[in-house]
Amino acid sequence: MTENTTPNTDETNPRSPFEAFLFHQRRALEETGKALEALLPEGFREHGAQATREFTKGLRVLMEAAVEEVKKAAEKRQQAEDEPGEAEPPSGTTGSTKVKVQVE
Repeated sequence: MTENTTPNTDETNPRSPFEAFLFHQRRALEETGKALEALLPEGFREHGAQATREFTKGLRVLMEAAVEEVKKAAEKRQQAEDEPGEAEPPSGTTGSTKVKVQVE
């Protein structure tokens, strides 16, 4: 038995011309990324990757804080709705004040 060195997958054997186009575009993008990576010094790549991780951590902290504030506001609103005496009366068209309207 001989082994097949090129696997028969959808990526290597696309079904339509559009899929073939997408396959080649993906490969071109990968190779372009490798070419740009080869131009950058190793230290730059290391520090850039670390900066990206720190930026992501900072955004995560910010988002978690925002979620906590939204939860607190939702709980406070729920408590205000559950306690009947302390909530503001709903404003509407009915009330104890009468207004005279002139009709021509």
